[in-house]
Amino acid sequence: MTLYYTLVFVLLMVEMVAFFFLVTPLPFNLRRRLFHFISTSDIIARTQYTLKIVFVFILILFIDSVNRVYRVQQDVIASNASGTVITTGTDRTEIQARKFYSQRNMYLCGFTLFLSVILNRTYVLVVELLAVEDKLAAMKASAASTAADSSVISSKNEEIAALKAALKNKDTDLETLRIQCEGLSAEYHKLGDQLNAKETLEGDNSKKDL
Repeated sequence: MTLYYTLVFVLLMVEMVAFFFLVTPLPFNLRRRLFHFISTSDIIARTQYTLKIVFVFILILFIDSVNRVYRVQQDVIASNASGTVITTGTDRTEIQARKFYSQRNMYLCGFTLFLSVILNRTYVLVVELLAVEDKLAAMKASAASTAADSSVISSKNEEIAALKAALKNKDTDLETLRIQCEGLSAEYHKLGDQLNAKETLEGDNSKKDL
């Protein structure tokens, strides 16, 4: 395997590890911090830009490997059409080796490009999921604060209702006391009138006795 195909294989292994890391269930806070670091780091941004350039070269290698597979297949078809079927010897071994290496390079580059697309899409989905979870947590916090405010308001309303009931009871007690005071005042005036009448009657009797 040549050097650039070895690098493609290494990149494929790195993509497999990264994909496994993306789909691994991690704690929410750890995953959010990690993806926040990935999305805001300058080093990661430069690395992603470099990888885009590398994937362009891998695409070129993939096209070249497909072309090599096609040419090997055409050579086999041409040898069969000319009547010189290769069944043994070094020529057959060479053709089989060329076909094998071409197909291997084609599959290697193809799987690397395909996994890069899957990896990018998975990363975008995970970031969107984290954003939705953050919004959901904010909505839950807002709902909890609203519920707390409503409970405070309801408790204040209950206190106001209790104060109104107490004031109403006080008004009732005051009205009862006023009625009782009026009754006592009437009784007092009645007793006063009776005493005055009695004193007047006794005074008249004493004058008659003289």
